[in-house]
Amino acid sequence: MDSHPLKEIIKACDTAISAKAYDALMQYYADDAALVVKPGMTVKGKDNIRKAFMAIADYFQDRLVVEQGEMQVIEGADNALVIMETVLRYPDATGDIIETTRRATYVFRHDPDGEWRCTIDNSYGTSLLDQNG
Repeated sequence: MDSHPLKEIIKACDTAISAKAYDALMQYYADDAALVVKPGMTVKGKDNIRKAFMAIADYFQDRLVVEQGEMQVIEGADNALVIMETVLRYPDATGDIIETTRRATYVFRHDPDGEWRCTIDNSYGTSLLDQNG
């Protein structure tokens, strides 16, 4: 679904995360959104999501780069489920760059103002199930 507007929105989010442009990033989140920070840790609300992204940037020495890969968008009832590959590049302990691909799941809501906003951001996707087993 190359023409879906969420593809460009997610690309803008990835760019904002990589650039640490948190004001730009937060415009794409619903006020009541949830972010899976890591398995077992979810934060809710824009303020907490912003703080989490700032902590993530610190953890990755301000060198995290996020890009999108393959993407599928399934729409229903003013919501969209996005299933996609998220490519992460970041330094390891020695400074070498690691590249990881996750199969992420995101939920977006099409708000009455016509904008799509993320309500659930889960870059771990279904691999969260592996963490509990």
